[in-house]
Amino acid sequence: MDLTAADRAYLWHPFTQQRGWVEEHPVIVERGEGTDLIDVDGNRYIDGVSSLWCNVHGHAHPRIDAAVRDQLGKVAHSTMLGLSHRPAIELAQRLVELAPAGLTRIFYSDSGSTATEIALKMAFQYWRQRGQDRRRFVALRMAYHGDTIGSVSVGGIDLFHSLYEPLLFDTLKADPGDIADMGRLLAQHAGEVAAVIMEPLVQGAAGMLVHPPGYLRAVRDLCDRHGVLLILDEVATGFGRTGRMFACEHEGVAPDLMCLAKGITGGYLPLAATLATERIYEGFLGEHEEFRTFFHGHTYTGNPLACAAALATLDVFREERTMERLQGKIGLFEELLEPVAAHPMVREVRRCGFMVGIELEEHPLPVRIGHRVTLEARRRGAIIRPLGDVVVLMPPLSISREDLTRLVGITAEAIDSATAADALPRAA
Repeated sequence: MDLTAADRAYLWHPFTQQRGWVEEHPVIVERGEGTDLIDVDGNRYIDGVSSLWCNVHGHAHPRIDAAVRDQLGKVAHSTMLGLSHRPAIELAQRLVELAPAGLTRIFYSDSGSTATEIALKMAFQYWRQRGQDRRRFVALRMAYHGDTIGSVSVGGIDLFHSLYEPLLFDTLKADPGDIADMGRLLAQHAGEVAAVIMEPLVQGAAGMLVHPPGYLRAVRDLCDRHGVLLILDEVATGFGRTGRMFACEHEGVAPDLMCLAKGITGGYLPLAATLATERIYEGFLGEHEEFRTFFHGHTYTGNPLACAAALATLDVFREERTMERLQGKIGLFEELLEPVAAHPMVREVRRCGFMVGIELEEHPLPVRIGHRVTLEARRRGAIIRPLGDVVVLMPPLSISREDLTRLVGITAEAIDSATAADALPRAA
């Protein structure tokens, strides 16, 4: 089978202009080993973006592989509508023990987008069942919370979201890092706002925009002052990416609702969780005829295979002392990026823990300078991905110091090569 031809004939890739895709030779991944991906031709690449920010402990980790195989010998899937099962129960307990204080209830789904949809619907219904018509949400400009209609409504990246505006519900947008702006919105719309939703510390898809210290804490305080719920989207920042298990721990903040996905299974299987406080959970309790039930669910809610992978992922965090060992690598990452930040074609390097965005100097849009850098990195043995003109590095937490050094070195060489005057297309 000619895999390249079949890909071009049948597949439609996400966030991809297919006309450009078919003009390039694709990397077709055959397998993974540790923090490397290996294509069908035997070429090895450092997985510099953790397979879209979800791989934590590396590929083909024996502990997680074994857990999934063991669960396959029991049951691959069973609905949670009217039933329950051991992996979902055990994982829920582990997540509550790990999460910020006060988050006591777990509602499973299958992606970051659905986790945020659930949080939005919970917040709205919670207030409605308390007799308050709060239907407004405050989100940050340049926010990204997923691609379903509700999560796009609280998003703020025009390139991704503006086309769908006629389908969206109206939200209030605050300037990131500007606590006065957040306070003004909440004061002006007192009694209307159900919740503030935000990515804590870092807005990932916006190009790794890092909030100023204390901003998250100040938003939490404002929410408390105005009686508004706080939803934290930890889909990208959770499970160690910022140097703590959850980003909100850096400022001692506990949200009312928290969204998890990506790293929850170590990047093995689709799974997401929306964590809620007991106060919110109790707002949905009542007699059958009161219809206070949360009418939401997914076929694969709490899939046993995914829950088994997640439990093993949490075990690996403990057994391999992942967070403890990560701290030194965060320091190394910072040192390695210093010369990259000084590159004449780099405008800024933004970093929080193991989340890095390298913003390149602006080039004409058709040049696709970020994409050119990723192609040059691929030729040198690393998979990285751009967000426009921002090159993202977010390797698995388990990456060795040697491979981390090699990844940054490859990225620097790729920037050199892609931005060289003779490499750029000549103006007409």
